[in-house]
Amino acid sequence: MEAEPQEDEPDWHDLALRKAAELENVRKQTAQRVQKATRDGMRRVALELLPALDDFERALAHAEAEESDLEHHLTKGIRLVQEQLLAALRRAGIESYTSVGDEFDPHLHEAVATAPTPGARSGTVVEVFQAGYRLGDDVLRAAKVVVAA
Repeated sequence: MEAEPQEDEPDWHDLALRKAAELENVRKQTAQRVQKATRDGMRRVALELLPALDDFERALAHAEAEESDLEHHLTKGIRLVQEQLLAALRRAGIESYTSVGDEFDPHLHEAVATAPTPGARSGTVVEVFQAGYRLGDDVLRAAKVVVAA
């Protein structure tokens, strides 16, 4: 016959299960905090880099227009550096997006103008002034677009 525990003696098995569950909850909460801190840090770095990438794109477009030769070695080299920067952002989970022809979505786009555009349905994006960027499902910066009127 099994001896019954005394009233003031704790149930060690139950206590051990409770403490193990508490420890697992702390581990999960810590992992979530670390993941959020990592995403927040990546977001801050990306928001600092995006204006420089925009300027890079504008400078390259201007240089290529001035050269009249798209095979110029200097701009090809600069384009290569730009692609490496964009690839590094992609590896970090940050993607650029453009959406010519897509339906205007205020969560993804910032309309900077509307224009009557023959052949385009009203409310669709007809031009992208500035690419949008997102980190996973979070929009870091909305794309600046022209919408068909």
